[in-house]
Amino acid sequence: MPGIDETRDFIPLNIAVLTVSDTRTSEDDKSGDTLAERIEKAGHRVAARRIVPDDEPLIRAALKAWIADETIDVVISTGGTGLTGRDVTPEAFKSVYDKEIDGFSALFHRISYDKIGTSTIQSRATAGVAGGTFLFALPGSPGACKDGWDGILVHQLDYRFRPCNFVEIMPRLEEHKQRK
Repeated sequence: MPGIDETRDFIPLNIAVLTVSDTRTSEDDKSGDTLAERIEKAGHRVAARRIVPDDEPLIRAALKAWIADETIDVVISTGGTGLTGRDVTPEAFKSVYDKEIDGFSALFHRISYDKIGTSTIQSRATAGVAGGTFLFALPGSPGACKDGWDGILVHQLDYRFRPCNFVEIMPRLEEHKQRK
């Protein structure tokens, strides 16, 4: 049965939060606040936080900067995963991935379906790895952020979670670079 292995020590991660929105400010970024609160409550650190407009090059630039920053372990974004013309977060994320984590989207939709039914089909939540950094793109509502964090990320970003988790494979994410 999956769960926390109390014989293992918790390893706090440095997590950057990116809000993608043409309208949000730091004063009314409820989804970013939801993520930041949950990250800190779990024992991790919010290492950076930004708001960028729905603009693929600006999203990509923010991601690349955090991927290059060796102190950032994980980036979680909120917003821009829908179907409208301005929703370009998945395209920006996929353009920087070394590998996509297909199961993230599938599991997010399963969890979301239990809450909002078939409306989950309008989300293009995505995840991947780039430069040894985990990247997760969630929809732009506090409810979706809660679903993504509470249902998936709180477990997968906890080294104690068994039978496996993302933290324990972090040292091996870039082992392909060691091969010649």
